[in-house]
Amino acid sequence: MTNAISANKLELLQIAEAVAREKSIDKAIVLEAMEEAIQRAARSRYGAEYDIRAKIDPRTGETSLRRVVTVVDEVEDDHTQMSLEEARKLKADAQIGDEFSEELPPIAFGRIAAQSAKQVIVQKVREAERERQYEEYKDRIGEIISGVVKRSEFGHTIVDMGRAEGIVRREESLPRENFHPGDRIRAYIFDVRREQRGPQIFLSRARPEFMAKLFAQEVPEIYDGIVEIVAVARDPGSRAKIAVRTNDSAIDPVGACVGMRGSRVQAVVNELQGEKIDIIPWTPDAASFIVNALAPAEVSKVVLDEDARRIDVVVPEDQLSLAIGRRGQNVRLASQLSGWDIDIMTEEQETERRQKEFAERTRLFMDSLDMDEMLAQLLASEGFATIEELAYVDLSEIASIEGLDEEFAAEIQARAREYLEREAAELDERRRELGVSDDLLDITGMTPAFLVKFGEEGVKTLEDLAYCSTDDLIGWKERKDGETIFHEGILSPEDLSPQEAEAMIMEARVKAGLIEPQEEAQDATQPGEDGEDSPAQAAPQA
Repeated sequence: MTNAISANKLELLQIAEAVAREKSIDKAIVLEAMEEAIQRAARSRYGAEYDIRAKIDPRTGETSLRRVVTVVDEVEDDHTQMSLEEARKLKADAQIGDEFSEELPPIAFGRIAAQSAKQVIVQKVREAERERQYEEYKDRIGEIISGVVKRSEFGHTIVDMGRAEGIVRREESLPRENFHPGDRIRAYIFDVRREQRGPQIFLSRARPEFMAKLFAQEVPEIYDGIVEIVAVARDPGSRAKIAVRTNDSAIDPVGACVGMRGSRVQAVVNELQGEKIDIIPWTPDAASFIVNALAPAEVSKVVLDEDARRIDVVVPEDQLSLAIGRRGQNVRLASQLSGWDIDIMTEEQETERRQKEFAERTRLFMDSLDMDEMLAQLLASEGFATIEELAYVDLSEIASIEGLDEEFAAEIQARAREYLEREAAELDERRRELGVSDDLLDITGMTPAFLVKFGEEGVKTLEDLAYCSTDDLIGWKERKDGETIFHEGILSPEDLSPQEAEAMIMEARVKAGLIEPQEEAQDATQPGEDGEDSPAQAAPQA
């Protein structure tokens, strides 16, 4: 680079072209860097207070130096500015903003000036190279790249991708996977960021998306869109489940992914260091899909709670350990794949739970409605679970129970409503004691019980609720040491769904004047604040 400044005109252009080609950047950027280096050297020679500009002709390599003075209304710096009056002595039609320049003789570069020029050019070229890397790779997020391992640092692997370097962090690697310098590696680009030391390209071999992309490379039907990957759940390096579907009845999506004698799935398994992969046909029926996802365990019965997205799965005693899997792996992956909370139990445990729930409902009706055990058991056996159901169900549903008439049914319903009114009055009194504002009563879906819980947790005004998050209300989940930990919220997910919690918060923000109603509609389209990924988030569609 030192010779670049003192070289003849032809060599100057040749050097600029060589640097641009080597660094894969525009030749104009290199010439601009050279111009800036010449300008800096000229200012050190003629004075830093002057506005000195260098220009290199991109066709001939001719270099020119000029000192520039700008016409201004009020002169603040005599070295770089002149008044309009002075300018019109030189040029009659001069205007504010015009520039006058005088040519300077070329300078001879000394050792210090040449070294400074070299640093300027190197810095400019490095910045241009970094910008080129960022622009190139930011549009490649979601792709699989192939590279060569350059080195390992504290468990992180640095990968040479040819025109840039990427990093596979320890947590994005497969367990017990070791690479050495010179090894070839494939990884998934999941993020590209501008950072102080240049663009950082983050790679992963542990993410579900990596597996989805590997299948897309190995299975032509996935690449062509005939077979679709709906979701992927992984325990990296150990086991994975992948759900697939197709709209073509002539194609078996599972068979397409497995390949002849398992060749296609085996290619993916080999890339992932022997990770076992269960390929599951996706169905719109959640119960059937979850039963398939729990394979190879056999399922006796399932009970769904669609509001809470929870499913109870009953298995024979000898299938319990198989359904749960080693350290809960099988049920955990099935839960991630389906997006449902799965509770595994044996037939005996299910019977015990049903008996316990029946006894609790019976006791609730006896204590709350002042009725004998036989009548309470009769109502519980007919499927009534809460006082609210008895209070507001159509009277004919109670009267149709064998042994009850309409008059007796009306008496039961009247007692249920009286009980709820007494309970509401007690809750409202407790709410006032806690200092919860009346304004919260107007929030859609708010109940006296909710208000008491809010008050006990310090949420007492519209502003308090407005500054809450969905997680504050219904809790959140996080993965820690391979286990899912649930953190309690003010309310439980059984009381309130994520959508209802978000709607409450947004309504409070509008009523508190924090946002405009139209902003509410826009914000409502944003993703929820769930701690767990949904199936669609777990792996993008291939």
